[in-house]
Amino acid sequence: MTAEPVALDALGPSGPYRSRKRLTIPDVAGAATAELSLVPALFVGRAMVALRKARPLPQEERLAALSRAGRIFREQEVGGLSYEEYERTVSRICGVPLPAVRSAADEIADSAERVLTPSYNARPTGAVSDWRDPLTRNGRAVWTRRGEVLAVNAAGNHPAPHALWLEALALGYRVAVRPSRREPFTPHRLVLALRAAGFGDDQVVLLPTDHSVADEVMAGADLSISYGGDDVVRKYAADTTVLAQGPGRSKILVTADADWREHLDTIADSVGHHGGVKCVNTTAVFVEGDPAPLAEALAERLAALPSLPPEDEKAVLPVQPAETARNLERYLLAQAAGTTAHLGGDGVVDELPDGSAVLRPAVHELAGTEGGRHRVELPFPCVWVVPWRPEDGIEPLRETLVLGVITGDEEGHADLIDALVEDPTICNVHLGDHPTHWMDRSVPHDGYLGEFLMRTKTVIRG
Repeated sequence: MTAEPVALDALGPSGPYRSRKRLTIPDVAGAATAELSLVPALFVGRAMVALRKARPLPQEERLAALSRAGRIFREQEVGGLSYEEYERTVSRICGVPLPAVRSAADEIADSAERVLTPSYNARPTGAVSDWRDPLTRNGRAVWTRRGEVLAVNAAGNHPAPHALWLEALALGYRVAVRPSRREPFTPHRLVLALRAAGFGDDQVVLLPTDHSVADEVMAGADLSISYGGDDVVRKYAADTTVLAQGPGRSKILVTADADWREHLDTIADSVGHHGGVKCVNTTAVFVEGDPAPLAEALAERLAALPSLPPEDEKAVLPVQPAETARNLERYLLAQAAGTTAHLGGDGVVDELPDGSAVLRPAVHELAGTEGGRHRVELPFPCVWVVPWRPEDGIEPLRETLVLGVITGDEEGHADLIDALVEDPTICNVHLGDHPTHWMDRSVPHDGYLGEFLMRTKTVIRG
């Protein structure tokens, strides 16, 4: 950690801007870590106009610049912080375990260096990327942007989502990022690295604002990505220009013909990986048969995880200010009333000497899905274990970012798997011994981002 608060300037189309209005960013113990410049609506408006006027770099140049940015992000001092100082600082302010921050930061750097594949995997096989392609002489679909400017209302629970919007730069968008107050260090470092790599100040900007100005960023863009809870999803449900990224509610189904003991490592890892703070962490496990033995074994496994400060090399659980942790604990206990608590029934807060608190795992067994408690998603390893019967069908498993299916006979459950794969509210299906947090940049996370950013149009010439 740095001794003095770091100055995190806004990064506008004319360079860094240090405003009079600044927000102190504390770490999990309340120590001032950064002073974040907040920009007014006028600044935002001018920045968005500048992005719209700018022309994108040619494709080869922007892909090369993105690759350079990944190396700068990972290897050089950026914004006065080395890579190691950056990782440690992020861990301290958002409470994500240091190993998880390191993994996410490496994911961002790797994504920048290898952005071509995920960006263009969404392109239809019958389309070309440029009207100059010889195939357009006989008529061809051309893959083209739906707009020119993308706004990102960023998440603050984890650094990893910042790997996604790099694809928009690869596709020629100009990007405005409104950082989360909880974790502005990652987008600040990334925008500086992109600029150092060759993107102009009018190609990618960082616009920290207070809540009264936040909508101005999205209003000035053609398309937007917004992260948040169910309220964000509801707000933009009918808006085709906004990609709302809400709770994941990832789940695992264990059928009766599978021996869950052989998959306990995968189930526990799905719940607790990266501190359980990501949308791909499992929040509910459905069991065909008696769920109690699995819940008991899962609780025993998760109870062994240590309570450590987030910047510790061996940290595995998230840390929050003690008051925040107590509020989450009270909410959990209220939601869990009447359930069978295998872990966390007396609370999940383990206070540390510096005034922060570790959020320890919770495992609760439900009698069924009545009341919807299995849908409660919290930012630490918290899992609901629920009985499932074939006659329940797929209804309890719907509205899921990742659904793991552990079965001893995939062919025997082909009809069930068909229904799960075809269901539009289930984004990804992992069959067998694959954790719900498994990801690869070459395959979609919540669909390919290119499906949202791009469209096809016919061009015939010559």
